[in-house]
Amino acid sequence: MYSTSIKTKQILSAALVVASAAIFTCGQTPARKQNDRAPKSSPVLNVSDTPAQVDPETYAYDFSQPQFFIRHVVVEHDSTGRGRVVLEWLGDSTPVVEPLQLSGAALGRITSLWQALRFLDSEENYQADKQFPHLGTMKLTMRSGTRSRTAQFNWTHNREAAALVNEYRRAADQATFVFEITIARENRPLDAPKLMDQLETMVTRNGLSDPQQLIPLLRELRTDERIPLMARNHADRILKKITK
Repeated sequence: MYSTSIKTKQILSAALVVASAAIFTCGQTPARKQNDRAPKSSPVLNVSDTPAQVDPETYAYDFSQPQFFIRHVVVEHDSTGRGRVVLEWLGDSTPVVEPLQLSGAALGRITSLWQALRFLDSEENYQADKQFPHLGTMKLTMRSGTRSRTAQFNWTHNREAAALVNEYRRAADQATFVFEITIARENRPLDAPKLMDQLETMVTRNGLSDPQQLIPLLRELRTDERIPLMARNHADRILKKITK
């Protein structure tokens, strides 16, 4: 679905939303890719149900647009960056749940943005005067102990809120790639070249939460004979790009 700042605010925000939405539709076929793996149980409780004794602070990003190819995305994590990503595709009622571990760098950026917003102490709703519901609805939720707050908007001129949404989109994009390339390796090898093209686009435009986390996977992909040679070679080129 779908990025940091804003006329400088408005123009950058527009580019951010459009570019992020494109990642979730770029190169995809109209039909939902079948999930050939058994559903995973969540490695962390749903943020809305997490008791304070599990983790005093929990965070969530929720995006929904029923007409988008990936129509619903939820990113949930605790204060250590551990959590899950939930993905729902158009025409598929079964969500995919992928484990999440934010890198130290990504967690630091996200935590700083929550702190800059003073989220639990603020009453700002972040919604701009102009509405863009066709771009989808975003929700940010934070819980700390017995306190919790959710803010919902479809367009914002708040710099920190826009940057926070972008961080979660990048985390979701990265998790989506890992899920889809895993399916390709196991059951749909001809999808691998297209997925590698999408990955390079995301790496080039700084569209991933932390590309360094993909290094072990890329090292596996470049020698995985289950996928086409062109995909293996592409994985090697992307690996060199990330590690140079």
